[in-house]
Amino acid sequence: MSIIAGCGGGKDTTGGAETPAGGEEIRIGLIAPLTGDVKTFGESVKNAFEMAMEEADYKVGDFTIKVFVEDDRNVATEAVNVAEKLITQNKVSAIVGSVTSSSTIPISEVAQAHGVVLVTPTATNPKVTVDAARKDYVFRACFIDPFQGTVAARFALDELGAKTAAVLFDQGNDYTIGLKDYFKQSFEAGGGTILAEEAYTKNDTDFSAVLTNIAKQKPDVLFLPDYYQKVSLIGKQARDKGITATFLGGDGWDSPELDFAVMDGGYQTNHYSPDDPRPEVTEWVEKYTAKYGQTPDALGTLAYDATKLVLKAIEDAGSTDPAAIRDAMAKIQGFQAVSGSISFDENGNPIKSAAILQIKDGAQKFVTVVNP
Repeated sequence: MSIIAGCGGGKDTTGGAETPAGGEEIRIGLIAPLTGDVKTFGESVKNAFEMAMEEADYKVGDFTIKVFVEDDRNVATEAVNVAEKLITQNKVSAIVGSVTSSSTIPISEVAQAHGVVLVTPTATNPKVTVDAARKDYVFRACFIDPFQGTVAARFALDELGAKTAAVLFDQGNDYTIGLKDYFKQSFEAGGGTILAEEAYTKNDTDFSAVLTNIAKQKPDVLFLPDYYQKVSLIGKQARDKGITATFLGGDGWDSPELDFAVMDGGYQTNHYSPDDPRPEVTEWVEKYTAKYGQTPDALGTLAYDATKLVLKAIEDAGSTDPAAIRDAMAKIQGFQAVSGSISFDENGNPIKSAAILQIKDGAQKFVTVVNP
C-alpha cells in the first residue's frame, strides 16, 4: 500500500549517545504520509519506526544512527522530492518507506537510480521491486497484490460461498488497480462472475449512479480495494442504495478511522492480526499499546519489521555502503518478524502468510491465516 506526501520540512533526529571514539555515523531516512488523506497510516509507520530505533538505542553494529523523517502527504511528486532530498542532501544509506504503492513506485525508481537501499513496509504493488527489470536496491516487508487479491477471491468463493461480485476501484491508483485485477482474475478462474467493474477518481465523492446499477444486479460480494476513507464513503452510500452484498477489501481498510458501523460484517485481507497468539505478536502489541495507547495496526507492525530488517542488513554488512547493505538484505532468510518469518525471493518480496479479518462490533476480528 504505497502513498506520497509533500515535504514537511524534514525532521533530523539522532538518538542514543554520541558517536563513540573511532566510531562512524550511518544515516537512515523515513518517508511516510504524516499529513494528507491517509495520515493515520503515516502516524502508525512513524511510531513504529521510532520505536525500533529507540530499542536499538540509535546504534547498529559499530555505527550510531542519524535519522531523517520526511512527510510525503500521499502525493507522488512530493514523495519523489523528499526521496531526492534524503539521498542527495542528507546522504542516507537506506530509506524506510513509503506507505502506498502510488508513492513508493516512483520513489523506488529514485532509490535504484542513486544506488540507495529502499525497504517499503506496506507498498504491495509488484512494480515497486520489479518493473521492466528487477530493482535490486528495493525490498519490501509486506506480501504483494497478486497474493492478496487471490486470497480475497478464494475466501469469497470458498468460505463465503459467493458466486457473483461487483468491484469499484480508483482508476488512478496503482494499489487499487492491482488488487482489482488480481481479485477479478482469481474470482473468475474459480468459477465466479464479475457483474460490474466500475472506476472512479481519487476526488470523487458521489457514487450513486454506479451503486444504483450494482444494486439492481444484486452481487453476493462488493469488492472495495481502496483506503479506509474512500471505502467508508462508498460503503455508506452502498447500504443507502439497498445493497446487501458482503463487503470485501484489502489492507487499505486498516485504520481506526474506518467507519466500523458501516463496514460491519465485511472482511479484509491483512498482514497480521493483534489476536495472533505467537509470542512475537503478543510482546509487540503489549509494548506498542503501553507506549501509544492503542493497538498497533498492520501498517505500524510492518514498519517495525521493515526497520528491523534494515538494521539487520546494516549489522550483517558491517558497512555504510548501500551496495553492501543491499547484498546483506538479499541474503536474509527466516528472519523472525512480528508479521511472520521473512525470507526474500529473487524479486525482494517476502514469502509470508496473510490474515483474514472481519469487521465486527466496532473492531477487527481474526478469522484465519492463509499461507502462500
